[in-house]
Amino acid sequence: MPSFRHQRFGASLYLALGLLVLQATPSAMLRADVPLELPPEPLTLDGDVLVPSLDAPPAQAPPSPAPEAAPDSAENGADDTLDEPDPTVPSVIHVPPEPLSPPPLEPLTIMLDWYPSPHHAALLLAAGSDLPRREGLALEVRTPADPGAPLRLLEANLVDLALTHQLQLHLQVDHGKSAIRVGTLSDTPLAGLVVRDSLGVDGPEDLAGLTLGYATEVARDILLPALIEPQGIAEDEVHLVETGFALATVMAEQALDGMVTPLRLTLPRQLADRGISTRLLSAEEYGIPFHDGLILAANRDHLARLREPIMELLDILRDTTLWMIEHPETAWETLVRLEPTLDTPANRAAWNTTLMRLSAQPAALDSRRYRRLEAYLHENGLIESISPLDQLAVDVGAQGD
Repeated sequence: MPSFRHQRFGASLYLALGLLVLQATPSAMLRADVPLELPPEPLTLDGDVLVPSLDAPPAQAPPSPAPEAAPDSAENGADDTLDEPDPTVPSVIHVPPEPLSPPPLEPLTIMLDWYPSPHHAALLLAAGSDLPRREGLALEVRTPADPGAPLRLLEANLVDLALTHQLQLHLQVDHGKSAIRVGTLSDTPLAGLVVRDSLGVDGPEDLAGLTLGYATEVARDILLPALIEPQGIAEDEVHLVETGFALATVMAEQALDGMVTPLRLTLPRQLADRGISTRLLSAEEYGIPFHDGLILAANRDHLARLREPIMELLDILRDTTLWMIEHPETAWETLVRLEPTLDTPANRAAWNTTLMRLSAQPAALDSRRYRRLEAYLHENGLIESISPLDQLAVDVGAQGD
């Protein structure tokens, strides 16, 4: 048992109790006009207060009985050390956090209008760079099996975007198709008629009786009629041969008189390398309004889902085009490294001219140009009806579209 000391309290306890009485007295009783009544005799505490001594050690508690071992623990294979931590294993392990997975890239499948050419330089360079990935895009550029494939696949929603020409777009929309222009890669015409120089052709008025090759629907249904009909030449007065992609080969081997081509910048040089001298009749020189030579088209029915990725793509194409204009030689070397098939004398000779025709603002829409061409085609009977602008072209970055 611990020892205790006996202490007696007197006047000090009386003083403490007096203070407590003053604190508990209402304020009205403490006024000067109210006498404070004190007890008749001082209060004293007659008793003993026990104060524990801190000198003695605390009593030892009796040891707890050891727990009984579980029966048959050894027989059951139980490990009686499972509840005790292993001193060799740290209780907290500090490791670097797992790296955050990058967000998934938005895929965009783009079909070229033709086999790779210098006109596709901005798209090919962009797809071969790191720019799309930085903007959250994964670009896949495909080459068509035939010139008609891109818009067919776009209509069937088998590709996200397709390259085509403004003339072709107007024809497609007139046929009830869902293609709509969302960007421009070349804002100058690229199509024309290439004829053998030996024929002495001075203009469209001399085309009657000639055999001409063509590769696209728009060449047959828009370009050639627009050239010959104002001259009073009927379509059956010109013999047409479908050539597919092999323009120079077919013209050389089949002795064609000329070729309606979307590649007027490179075909004359390709034919010259085969010993064929030619003359070019540009479409816009004979009444066809100035138009975009190469555009990016989407499916109108699926445009809402692709609006943001398309805007990112157009920004990338703008930056790439401006870089090519500033660094033409480096751009050419990079382009042929990415696409070795482009490294030909004809493409190299046309490179600087091609750069001058690429659009530095691919997102920009010249709405007046589209309305004017639509009116021209309708007035000349080349399309059946006039389609509104919002079915032909859209500025994907404009508010309210």
